[in-house]
Amino acid sequence: MKRQNIYYIAILLVTLLSASCSTTKHLPEGETLYLGLKKVTINNEDKSKAGQNALAEVEGAISIAPNYAITINPNIRFPIPFGLWIYNRFERYEKGFGHWVFKKLASDPVYVSTVNPETRIKVATNLLHDYGYFDGKVTYRVDSTRNPRAVKLSYDIDMGKPYYIDTLIYEGFRPRTDSLIRAHFDERLVRSGDNFDVTVLNQERQRLIDLLRDNGYYYARNEFLTFLADTIMRKGYVSMKIVPRQSIPEEALRTYYIGHTSVYLTGYNGEQPTDSLKRRNFTVYYSGKKPGIRYGVLRKRFLYRKGEVYSQTRQNYTQEALARLDVFKFSDFQYTPRSGAEKDTLDIRVNAMFDLPYNSELELNVTTKSTKQTGPGAIFNLSRKNFRGMGASLNLELKGSYEWQTSSTVDGDKSVMNSYELGAALSLEFPRIVLPWVRNRIDPFRFPSQTNFKIYAEQVNRARYFKMLSFGGSVAYSFQPSRSMKHTVTPLHLAFNHLQHRTAAFDSIAEANPMLFHSLDDQFIPSVTYTFTYDNSWQQRRMRLWWENSFTSAGNVTSLIYAAFGRSLKEKDKKFLGTPFAQFMKISSEIRPLYYISDKQQIAARFMAGVIWSYGNKTIAPYSEQFYVGGANSIRAFTVRSIGPGRFHPAESSTYSYVDETGDIKLEANLEYRFRILSSLFGGNLNGAVFLDAGNVWLMRKDEARPDAEFSFNKFLDSIALGTGLGIRYDLSFLVLRLDWGIALHVPYETGISKYYNIPRFKDGMGIHFAIGYPF
Repeated sequence: MKRQNIYYIAILLVTLLSASCSTTKHLPEGETLYLGLKKVTINNEDKSKAGQNALAEVEGAISIAPNYAITINPNIRFPIPFGLWIYNRFERYEKGFGHWVFKKLASDPVYVSTVNPETRIKVATNLLHDYGYFDGKVTYRVDSTRNPRAVKLSYDIDMGKPYYIDTLIYEGFRPRTDSLIRAHFDERLVRSGDNFDVTVLNQERQRLIDLLRDNGYYYARNEFLTFLADTIMRKGYVSMKIVPRQSIPEEALRTYYIGHTSVYLTGYNGEQPTDSLKRRNFTVYYSGKKPGIRYGVLRKRFLYRKGEVYSQTRQNYTQEALARLDVFKFSDFQYTPRSGAEKDTLDIRVNAMFDLPYNSELELNVTTKSTKQTGPGAIFNLSRKNFRGMGASLNLELKGSYEWQTSSTVDGDKSVMNSYELGAALSLEFPRIVLPWVRNRIDPFRFPSQTNFKIYAEQVNRARYFKMLSFGGSVAYSFQPSRSMKHTVTPLHLAFNHLQHRTAAFDSIAEANPMLFHSLDDQFIPSVTYTFTYDNSWQQRRMRLWWENSFTSAGNVTSLIYAAFGRSLKEKDKKFLGTPFAQFMKISSEIRPLYYISDKQQIAARFMAGVIWSYGNKTIAPYSEQFYVGGANSIRAFTVRSIGPGRFHPAESSTYSYVDETGDIKLEANLEYRFRILSSLFGGNLNGAVFLDAGNVWLMRKDEARPDAEFSFNKFLDSIALGTGLGIRYDLSFLVLRLDWGIALHVPYETGISKYYNIPRFKDGMGIHFAIGYPF
C-alpha cells in the first residue's frame, strides 16, 4: 500500500474517533435530529380485520425510519452511526479529500422538521376518518434524550368507534345506465352492515365506471360520479347515495361504436410507413415491401369488429394479445370520434414499433462436486422473434460443460478434461393453439394460449465409463382460462437414450449393481404430460401463491398398442424400433407462497414432493426422469445430485463415486427471508437473504448395493439433509444476479459424528453458488 494512502486512512480514523462523541455538533441552526419512535399508544383499538387494516395505514403514516434503522424494525437503530459521524466531521469541506469523504460516506441527517409530525398527525387522523372512525384522533409529543439536539417522538392513537354502512342507493342515472347498474347489482362491493371505508367506496365507483366503459360509454370518468352521505338518520351508521355530477359533458352520456382501425407499423430502426394494406375496415401501414408481420396474425390479435359497442375490456385484451406476440416495443391506441351524423362512431389508430428481432443470453458457471470433479459450463440462448412474420419465436439453446478430476477417487489416476456434456435444443413457439382442425374455435384473447414444438439432442461422456446420447422432441399446448390458472398438455414427447460406448470398468459395476445402471440402458421414452399451474402474483396481494401440479404417463399408450396386436401387457422388454420402451407414472407438486411484509421485506417458501413408479416393461425409472436435490436452486449447502438416495452416500474411493445421486421419491422444503440492503445502487437494488433448506430423494425399491437408499419412516428425520446460509442479490428488475453461501447443518449419511450437526469439518459443509434469478 502506498505511503500516501496510509496517511489518508490514518487521518480518517483519527477524525472519526474525535467526532464519534457527537452526531449533532454541526447540524444546521434550529434543526433537531430525529431518533425514531419511542412509544405508540392505541386507545379504543378495534381488533376486527377492518380495524386492523385501518390501524396499519395509520401506523404507516407515522412510522418514519431514522438514520441507520435496521430493516426488520425501522425504530431500532444500528449502534454505530458511521455516516452521521462523517457528516458532522466533513460537512464543512467544499473540495479536496475531505469533500470526497463527505460525498462518498456521509449520511444526511433525518431532522424532526423533515418528519413534520404536525402534518403526519393530520394525515393519520384523516386516514381514521376515511376508514369510518369519524371520532378518531392522533396526537404526538416530543421525548427528549441525553443529547439536547436529538429527540424521539411518541404518538397517541384514539380510534373511537367505527361507523357502518346503512344503505347505498344509486340515484339520478339515465334509464339505460340505470338498467346496466341494476343488471349487475349483485356485483356491488358495498353492502349494508359493512364498515365505512373510503377505499372500498372508491373501488365501487371504479366498478361502475368500468361497467359503463365496457358498454360503450368511452368518455365515462371517475370524477363524473360522487357520493352523498348522511350520519344523522341512524346513530353509528352512514346512509349513502352515489349520483352523477351536474353538467356532465354530453360525450360522456353517449354510447359509442367501433369504426375503422388503422395500424401504423414503425421499424425497429425508426423506419416510417410508406405503403399500406387494406381489407374491409382494417388497414395496415408499413415500410418496405411487406408489413413485417402477416396480416392474419396481426388482425386476429384485435378482438373487436366494426359496428360493435366499444368495450374497455376488449381493448385491454387486444393490447395484451399484441404484447404477448413479443414483436413490438410498444403499442399505443388512439380513439377519435367522427363528426356529423356518425358522431357516435370511434375510429381507432394504433401506433406500434417493432422490437429488435434477436435476443440472446449467456450464462456461465463453475461446478465443483463432492466426487472431486470440477469444471466450467455455459448455456447460450438465441431467439428469433416474429419468425417468418408468423408472430412465433424460434429459439436455439446450446449448452456444454467440461469436468476433470482433481484427485484420485476412482482408479488411482488423475485425469485431464475427460468428462463433458453437450446439448442443443431448437424450439418454435406460437402465441396460439396450432392444430390442423382448430381455427378460431378457441378465443386467443380471453384464453391466452401457446404451442411449442421442440427437438433436442444431448451427449454425456463419463471418462473411462460410458458415453450416452439422448435425443427427442415434443409438442406442448398451454392455455389460460383466467389470469391465475394455466393448463399445459404435452400429448407427444418422444425421447431416446442410446448408450454409445461402455468400458470394461462400467460393465463390471453394472454386473455388481444392475438396478443402478439399468437406468442408463438404451430405451425409448414415449410420454404424455398434463400440468396445472395456479399463480395469483398479478393481484399484488400481501400473500401471493404459485402452485404447480404435474402428471406424466410413459409407455402406457405404446403398451396398449402392443396389446391390440396380441402381445401380453405383462410381457417384459417389448421394443419399439429395436429399443425397449420405458413404462412409468410420475407425479409432482410444488407450491411457492410469497408473503410481502413490505416492499423491502418478503418471506418466501417452497414445498415440493414427487414420486415416480416404474412398472411393466421397465421397472427401473430412466435416469433423465429421476429426482435429485442440491445446487443453486435447491438445498444450497450441497452441490447438484450430491445427496441421497436416502441415507446412502458413496465414499470418495468407491467405484460408484462418479455416479450422480438420484431417486424415485423427492421431498424438499425451503424458507427464505429477503430484505433490502441498499436502494438505487447503480440502477438496481442490493438485497440480502437468510435461508433454510431441507430435503432428500429415496428409492421406491430396495437396492442391495445401496443400503438404506429406499424410503422408510424409520429415522425419517435423520434422512433429511438440512442447510442454512446467507445470500446477496443485485436486482436490476429485468435481471437478478445472485450469490448464495450455503452452510450444511446435517447430512443423512454416517460421518462418524453421532450429534445432529454431523459435518466433520466446517469447510466440508459449504456451498457457494452464483446464479441468475431468484431460486424460487
